[in-house]
Amino acid sequence: MMNEKLDTGSQFPNMSLNLVGGGEIKLPNDMDGNYNVVVFYRGHW
Repeated sequence: MMNEKLDTGSQFPNMSLNLVGGGEIKLPNDMDGNYNVVVFYRGHW
């Protein structure tokens, strides 16, 4: 669990996430490029 808010220049924390279609992605290791966007969608409220 992350206890700190990310700020400008903060390093993205290491985490593994399950993908909807199966499999998983390891962040930030599986991201390529200098700039990326990660969106967390809660789903139904």
